[in-house]
Amino acid sequence: MRAPPLTTPHFRRLGPDDGVRAPRRWAFAGALLGLLASATLWAPASWLSQAIQAATQGQVQLQEPRGTVWNGSARLVLTGGADSHDQAALPTRLQWQLRPHWTGARISVQSDCCTAAPMTAQLHAGPGGVSALVDDGQLRLPAELLSGLGTPWNTVALQGQLRLYTLGLQLHYRAGALHNQGRTRLEALAVSSRLSPLRPLGSYRLDLDGGDNTSLALSTLSGDLQLSGQGQWVGSRLHFTGQASANPEHEAALSNLLNILGRRQGARSIITFG
Repeated sequence: MRAPPLTTPHFRRLGPDDGVRAPRRWAFAGALLGLLASATLWAPASWLSQAIQAATQGQVQLQEPRGTVWNGSARLVLTGGADSHDQAALPTRLQWQLRPHWTGARISVQSDCCTAAPMTAQLHAGPGGVSALVDDGQLRLPAELLSGLGTPWNTVALQGQLRLYTLGLQLHYRAGALHNQGRTRLEALAVSSRLSPLRPLGSYRLDLDGGDNTSLALSTLSGDLQLSGQGQWVGSRLHFTGQASANPEHEAALSNLLNILGRRQGARSIITFG
């Protein structure tokens, strides 16, 4: 038998540019990754401002942003929304720090007027949605800030101080709905309103307890205007029943406000909605 002919392997002739083509590709890929990393690292604070404004339909705004998404500041402004001319801002700028990690990020916010210590939270994102574990803290706000939200706050025109406490607060946003666990306490101290000549009206507490259906309880700490009530969120709808009354010696001065707050039954006003 005749042996099969030997074959010679085929080698492509190298061109003059083949020796440098691969290094060029690596250099281009490295430059592209560098640009992406730089853009992420130095992402302007205005990106965060635009995201918050879109998420809140313009009711919460970070105006005059400075710095980056990761370390910046802005004027916190509350408004009545896109078609509203009402707005109110914190007296001092809001400052934030955002520190990303493999499972999410840690955020810290503070403002000279309103925080004795930074408010901090741990953020997580996953297939089930976005969650925030808020560290226990306290936030002090001027009651006038609420007037920026428009009706009915611009009519009531509250003055005084608000104190917000968080106790084991956990927020979960999934399937287009916000759920919470833990307690949020809001105290309105020495508040007054342009609807009444009596100043102050009193001090009040509102407790919100999270769960499948968040419940709330309104009570009076002190004052001539007495407020109380109970409520519950079912889905996105709040059901509330309460009452308002005045100390007998100031009933005349508070009569107009009692008429506005609810349906009069003698010296009381019954407050219901939802």
